Amino acid sequence: MNDFEYHNPVRIVLGKGTIARVGDLVAPSEKVMFLYGGGSIKKNGVYGQVVDALAKHEVVEFAGIEPNPRYRTCMKAVEMAKQNGVDLLLAVGGGSVLDAVKFIAAAMTYEGKDPWKILTSHGSVVNSAMPLGTILTLPATGSEMNINSVISRESTDEKLAFGSPHVYPRFSILDPEVTYTLPRNQLRNGLVDAFVHVMEQYATHSVKSPLQDRQAEAVVKTLIEIAPAVLAEEPDYDARASFMWCTTQALNGLIGCGVVQDWTTHMIGHELTAFFGVAHAESLAIVLPGVWEHQFHNKQGKLAQLARRTWHVTSGDEASQAKAGIEKTEAFFHSVDMPTRLGDYGIDEAGIRKVVDRFTKRQALLGEHQNINAQEVGAILESRL
Repeated sequence: MNDFEYHNPVRIVLGKGTIARVGDLVAPSEKVMFLYGGGSIKKNGVYGQVVDALAKHEVVEFAGIEPNPRYRTCMKAVEMAKQNGVDLLLAVGGGSVLDAVKFIAAAMTYEGKDPWKILTSHGSVVNSAMPLGTILTLPATGSEMNINSVISRESTDEKLAFGSPHVYPRFSILDPEVTYTLPRNQLRNGLVDAFVHVMEQYATHSVKSPLQDRQAEAVVKTLIEIAPAVLAEEPDYDARASFMWCTTQALNGLIGCGVVQDWTTHMIGHELTAFFGVAHAESLAIVLPGVWEHQFHNKQGKLAQLARRTWHVTSGDEASQAKAGIEKTEAFFHSVDMPTRLGDYGIDEAGIRKVVDRFTKRQALLGEHQNINAQEVGAILESRL
């Protein structure tokens, strides 16, 4: 395997009623800024639990963080946090809220003139950040235990990501019971999101890392196994707990240690979200099979291994097993009612050209072999019409 260094300082608190512990995880002297989204936490009782838990603390609230959080909104939060002299940011919500708060934390201490450079530099200009904690309400992105954040900017139709060890949460609270009120499509999105996160770190080429391979396979096999129970009308606590832990493990850096990673699917998917408003997981389900088919010969060995170990495909040669792996993955997406074609969202060839033009302008090369240019992105998307 490749050399690596791994460090993850996030304190995970998973279990029933754990939101009540947030007051113990925040120092008595710390002034807290409590950030959340559109108000669903007031309907499901999470808001009240947080307020009660922080009753002894000085708290400032900031509401209205959007799905695919917007730069403009984040900068309003930065201004409010500075005006109120807060000491810690508390993100309560799903990946969008957590991502926004990571950017806000970095922007709070950024000394440059334009905080957007945090995104355009992919985080290389981040030298410090305000402390933050999280309370997860929607399992999907793994943001509760990683250094990643994705922010959108409406004025330029951009969706960019950054990562910095300075934005690791101090703690993250995971109460599976808060997922009981989530709509089916959000649960579906979380399952697919976590699955693709694993595949971006797994379906590349072998560097003789058997432990990481088995760890990655364990996450996706668990997601497949629990999916029916997660989506069932009657909430299953154990399934929801496993769901939360799977989404966290999918992107907390552990399965990516010492292996080759791709992330082409994410980079293309971000543009589908930026231009057309397709939900993040929905974009991944469209793009992943196309990337695998386009890069079939480079990924054949790992795709065949996935088919054998995860989908129990035993017949045929390596190539046929690899093809079966692609087919069964797309079938899994369909089994949780996830569309997998651009046409399902009304995106046509004109839309593809917009995405290709964006990659042409950036002159970016994608993939573990850096062999996917703008023209290749177009070919991948055309195969998904």
